[in-house]
Amino acid sequence: MAESYIPHAQLGRLARSVSPNRVVVVYGPRRVGKTTLLRQYMRRHDADALLVSGEDVDVREYIESQSVAKLRALVGRRTTLIVDEAQHVRQIGLNLKLLVDHVQGLRIVASGSSSFDLARQTGEPLTGRKRTLLLLPLAQLELTAVETAPETKAQLEMRLIYGSYPEVVLTESMEDREIYLKELIASYLFRDILQLEGVRHADKLLRLLQAVAFQIGGEVSVAELGTRLGMSKNTVERYLDLLEKAYVIYGRLGFSRNLRKEIAKSRRYYFYDNGVRNGLINNFNPIALRDDAGALWENYVMVERLKHNLYTGRQAESYFWRTYDRQEIDLVEERGGCLDGVEMKWTPRPRLRAPRAWREAYPASSFRVVDRENYLDFITDG
Repeated sequence: MAESYIPHAQLGRLARSVSPNRVVVVYGPRRVGKTTLLRQYMRRHDADALLVSGEDVDVREYIESQSVAKLRALVGRRTTLIVDEAQHVRQIGLNLKLLVDHVQGLRIVASGSSSFDLARQTGEPLTGRKRTLLLLPLAQLELTAVETAPETKAQLEMRLIYGSYPEVVLTESMEDREIYLKELIASYLFRDILQLEGVRHADKLLRLLQAVAFQIGGEVSVAELGTRLGMSKNTVERYLDLLEKAYVIYGRLGFSRNLRKEIAKSRRYYFYDNGVRNGLINNFNPIALRDDAGALWENYVMVERLKHNLYTGRQAESYFWRTYDRQEIDLVEERGGCLDGVEMKWTPRPRLRAPRAWREAYPASSFRVVDRENYLDFITDG
């Protein structure tokens, strides 16, 4: 791939969202390209914007001051202030509110690698004054703009194994991809979580994630995980919640319309990136040598669909569906009162029908199978 920059789908939305006396907050995992997105926004839409980092001690001194005079001095005559790594700034929400309230016409963008302090600190102070955008590892929706259909097909196995972080996509060597992913996991994955008070055990987080990695596509029992890992149920639940807020994993509930035989309270977890999942279990073997190809396929299609819906603004609630007698559907999307059941199959099975219980309970719903032959339509067009 010749491109050194792959245009983010959120770039246009960011440009449309920035407006006077408003704050746009950009969230997302570490290393997905938030700083690159901000620089591209400046280059294409706002060259005179002031870009500062919350990791800079001098910048923090000004922004944390709660002094309108100091805040004005920081901004000067600029009409746009961009604060990267904003989660490092204490009381960032209050200080951004002061700027919004006292510097007429100022436009603000703040980015952060987690939704912990940044979400909490910008929430109440900026009620009615902010808009949020989420940036994730590169979506096929974005990659389609810089590669041909044959290139996309040729890269499918690589994305199932190594994922879609920008650095991974732009790296040619499989060895370099593995090194990068291991470095990402060792140095960045838990950084935001371990900065929280009361969270000191990276080894427990790692073991928990490894356990979840082996259960893609299956319901996760919090009690069972706790027993296996020597952790209380409450601790497991808390760690899973923190891992979701750090954009490492995301959970999906079971779908039910209160039919007695449907499972609704369980959760299934997926990783935002296949490469991170494989790095956690230290398995970068090719598909032909793996026994988890189906799980990799399901995780990949699930997260690509999530990114597609997020970036196109498609409003859909997502679930899985399963009954106590083990009839199941991988994905159920509910949109505008309509239900769409989707089954993911690595090996094409074009004649597969929806389970009988699903057809009987929801006769007006649609059903389709997503496999290697038709997946691009599902994750790029809808």
